Amino acid sequence: MKAFFTQCWFLLTHRSFLTLLFFINLFGTIYGYIWYGSQLSRTEPKFLIFVPDSPTASLFFCIAVLGWIFGKHFKLIEALALITLVKYGVWAVVMNLLTLAEIGSIGPAGWMLVFSHGLMAVQAILYIANYRFGMVHIAIAAIWTLHNDVIDYVFGQMPTYSVLSQYASQIGYFTFWLSIVCIAIAYFVYTNIINTSRNHSS
Repeated sequence: MKAFFTQCWFLLTHRSFLTLLFFINLFGTIYGYIWYGSQLSRTEPKFLIFVPDSPTASLFFCIAVLGWIFGKHFKLIEALALITLVKYGVWAVVMNLLTLAEIGSIGPAGWMLVFSHGLMAVQAILYIANYRFGMVHIAIAAIWTLHNDVIDYVFGQMPTYSVLSQYASQIGYFTFWLSIVCIAIAYFVYTNIINTSRNHSS
């Protein structure tokens, strides 16, 4: 079993696979920004950076993967990628499933969003052993993430799910705690990075 996981990790971290992963996420990022086009067209300029949450999360991951391909670690980007990929991956899956429960159908596009965003969260977790961020990076990423929640649910810039608009307060509450959980995951990863470093140095 250990040999199997070793082989899987070798594949996941091989430069060829990372290159493929980079382009898959790059295309997904571009598509995501296009998908947000209608909402961005009516968004005030000062809020533009905070609206396309999922494509920005996958953009962070693209940059992190690009660093790994060339043997570098963009530590702040890695922290942002982990926290936001898991957060918005899980968030989109939950929102689409709630939409399904509300109206009974989400169509092929909805299931595509469930599948693609679920994979966003999965890939962030799969590469936990590759992250090298520290507490400062987590703190900055946490501020970004929680500030984004304020922009979304205080200033009304959350992604548009018209079917769920009546539940905006409950969704905002859920999103805040989802952010906290994702920040906690990043802290857990950081403590394991520290423990691994200590074990290697002893």
